[in-house]
Amino acid sequence: INAREILKQGLNIRNREFIYKKNKKCIRGIYNAELVGDEGETKGLVIIFKFIKEIIEAYNVVTNDLSTIGFKDILGESPSIVETKKIALKASQSSSTILITGESGTGKDLFARAIHSNSDRRNNPFIAVNCAAIPENLLESELFGYENGAFTGAKRGGKIGKFELANTGTIFLDEIGDLKLNLQAKLLRVIQEREVERIGGNSPIPLDIRIIAATNKNLEKKVANGEFREDLYYRLNVIPINIPPLRERREDLFILAAHFLAFYNSKYNKDKTLAHNATELLRYYPWPGNVRELKNLI
Repeated sequence: INAREILKQGLNIRNREFIYKKNKKCIRGIYNAELVGDEGETKGLVIIFKFIKEIIEAYNVVTNDLSTIGFKDILGESPSIVETKKIALKASQSSSTILITGESGTGKDLFARAIHSNSDRRNNPFIAVNCAAIPENLLESELFGYENGAFTGAKRGGKIGKFELANTGTIFLDEIGDLKLNLQAKLLRVIQEREVERIGGNSPIPLDIRIIAATNKNLEKKVANGEFREDLYYRLNVIPINIPPLRERREDLFILAAHFLAFYNSKYNKDKTLAHNATELLRYYPWPGNVRELKNLI
């Protein structure tokens, strides 16, 4: 940080990242520089420093949904869903990586959040990343972050990645089956080394995170086809949890329908009920979209 240069430029500086290294220790932070003076004459400079850890904590307080989702929020009394919840409850007490599989709309996100809420990391961040929703050319910088000037168009001062934001908490990598091979290699290194390196950086950042991945793809088939790294698959599949589709837990169909109906009645100030012929249609429909389709239909 060159105070003379800042004074010479005569500009205030906002949210510029700094790195301070001494005796093999690396301190990262953000600083603001404010020019001070009177009657249009600059007489000095005030520089305010904040540690990256404080910035991340503040970010997570503002952006995280404070209404936690627990296993009680996953409705159903069918043997298959009760057994799945039992496995997930036990897994939540472990720090091992979890791979949640199941068709689209079965509630993989709900299970991931319930596992986090029931773990000893519950008071720390839960960061969800949909690997299929973010364009490939942006996903690497979203996950790992980047240093100042790492590439053309990079934000001045660099950017904190999702792995750093999730530190001490849980990162949920949804649609992991859509991750490209080059990013799979980088993810494997993060899991093995428990550290992340920003794009354009040369200082690894240590991580203490729980990784939960989810997919609706057949990863074993993708491994056989050379589309998914075998070593990454085994690193992710430490504790496998498979969520059954709605058509295999039909006992829960009307429990869920009643719940969604009550929710939307309250939201829209209605008093709707299911007619007899409607319940018969619901009973025999195959539900390719699972619980999400049922919710949207109601």
